[in-house]
Amino acid sequence: MLGVFVIYLLNSCTPKLSPVDLPLEKPAEFSITKGEVMPDNWWEEFDDPALDSLISLGLEENLLLSGNREAYFAALATVQREKSFLFPQLNGFAGASSRNPANQVSGDPDFNAGLTAAYELDLWGRVRAGIQAEKYTASAILQDYQSAAMSISAEIANTWFQLLTTRKQLELVDQQIKTNEEIVRLIRARFAGGQIRAVDILRQEQLLESTRNLKVTYETNLGIYKNQMAVLLGRPPQNVNLFPEEILPELPPLPAPGLPLELIRRRPDVQRDYLLLLAADRDMAYAMRSKLPVISLEATGQFRAGNFDNLFQNWAYTLAGNLLTPLFYGGRLSAEVKRTEAVKNQRLYEYGETILIAFQEVENALLQEQKQQERLEIMAKQLDLAQKTSKQLRIEFLNGMSNYLDVLLALDEQQQLERELLFARLEQLEIRVALYRSLAGGFKVPMENSL
Repeated sequence: MLGVFVIYLLNSCTPKLSPVDLPLEKPAEFSITKGEVMPDNWWEEFDDPALDSLISLGLEENLLLSGNREAYFAALATVQREKSFLFPQLNGFAGASSRNPANQVSGDPDFNAGLTAAYELDLWGRVRAGIQAEKYTASAILQDYQSAAMSISAEIANTWFQLLTTRKQLELVDQQIKTNEEIVRLIRARFAGGQIRAVDILRQEQLLESTRNLKVTYETNLGIYKNQMAVLLGRPPQNVNLFPEEILPELPPLPAPGLPLELIRRRPDVQRDYLLLLAADRDMAYAMRSKLPVISLEATGQFRAGNFDNLFQNWAYTLAGNLLTPLFYGGRLSAEVKRTEAVKNQRLYEYGETILIAFQEVENALLQEQKQQERLEIMAKQLDLAQKTSKQLRIEFLNGMSNYLDVLLALDEQQQLERELLFARLEQLEIRVALYRSLAGGFKVPMENSL
């Protein structure tokens, strides 16, 4: 009858997860629902072997990511430590003492050795609640590691595209410098013939120097991006001197965002906050069961003798059981329950906020993707018109039908649009990277999991 009663207690008092209801209304579908299926390794969509190699290297050797990996291993060790409290704690002891009666020079030695064991009955599930809390925390750290891997891969991709764009900008600005130098020589020749004013030469030289200044800026940026990439790869910047010469990749087809609830299950940052919520729930269960009695068992077995040879001939043991129940702690235990309950509610709202931010990031990226494409089409038309205008004004200037200021302004606008178009294409790639990152996909970094 007693055994049945104990089983009933274990089943009824083992802490169970409390129901979790998000403080959010049911989300509708995303504004764009059609698209291609996104692969697990989203960067492979750009079909750039150099980018594939860089991200693979970064995921292996990035120091920040390596630190996150060690944080997960530390959490696993904490779980193992908490699990140890489910088993008896066994200690061995040995000693010797001298008995020296009064008025005697020396006494007989007393040898002893033995074992002590202590065990707490987890009758109410308090210890198991603590283990569950640590397991959920470790799983949350693993999701944090996955989220960091997503961030690192996205940062490597953006830095690579920035590096390639800057190289392209340098090529473009070199062409623009040559064009401006040729025009300076042309108008100087016309000035000698009295066909142009001196101020026109000064204006053209000013445009030339402005273009040279841009080249210095791009050269600086190129070095900065190389240094940034080296750090992302876990290497000193001064040790990395060469990156392959590549061209900017074409934009891959738009990926399908899927359903909002699928996104919640995919995104590692959302899963991390959910697991932290579960850990907080287990912490609350631990605090609640700390108010209940604790039953512990102790056992001691020892050998004692007057000399070492007879030590293992005489032995004795003791068994003891203790019941410790909280009576008065000045409200400390109740306060801890209230604290853990408030932390759980905090984690619930943080979880909801993370979901909202995830939805926002997807919608922002979808909107930016659509509008950036429209912007690129407009800018391409602008550049085409600017090139035609500049060409026509040069012809009119050569025929004496327009002044050189109009030619100069048209040339400046054309060159600026050429540079802005390159930058807009970079922004388009960065927006796509942000979309891939917000969707998360099935991307997972392999990790030992022994929970």
